Amino acid sequence: MGKVVFNITMSLDGFVAGPNDGPENGLGDGGDRLFTWYFSGDTEVPISDGQMVLKVSAQSAELLKAAFASYGAGVWGRRTFDIAHAWGGHPPGSPAFIVTHTVPQEWVKEGSPFTFVTDGVESAIRQAKEAAGDKDVVIATPSILQQALKAKLVDEIYVDVAPVLLGSGVRLFDHLETKQFELERIHAIEAPGVTHLGFRVVK
Repeated sequence: MGKVVFNITMSLDGFVAGPNDGPENGLGDGGDRLFTWYFSGDTEVPISDGQMVLKVSAQSAELLKAAFASYGAGVWGRRTFDIAHAWGGHPPGSPAFIVTHTVPQEWVKEGSPFTFVTDGVESAIRQAKEAAGDKDVVIATPSILQQALKAKLVDEIYVDVAPVLLGSGVRLFDHLETKQFELERIHAIEAPGVTHLGFRVVK
């Protein structure tokens, strides 16, 4: 059985998107600065079924390729799904399980990479783990991470820290309330334009 892992890029002050994010302004105001490192290197890393090709440093490419190879399924929230415009039908982790209250019927069809889960995060992660088999389930949505952490379902957290300060926007760890979590460091790797941090969640 694989692990449940989280992976996202974050500003130094803890934001994963700028203010005013939405379907027409995906990363919010100034949020595109988080991903400068995605396109400033010389090593190609295809993602989303090859629909997008990142160009990162050799150090970052090694980590990204290993991570994407380990993913067997992904879990996202409906808001991220909408902001990403369903990734054009090519999510960066497939099959993709989308936690939602309402199902977008246009994506309920044969061959769809999406499964819509209306009974919560725990159900979505359980279904994703069954689909992933021995591979990992990746989470890449702040709200899903927060809910999964509180439910003690997250095994590892990977945060790519971009050297920018956004000042406001969508915080990564915003709704953990008074719960406290212990982490063990897996790695801290400096690469051009980004620092890759990895932690194991102590349970």
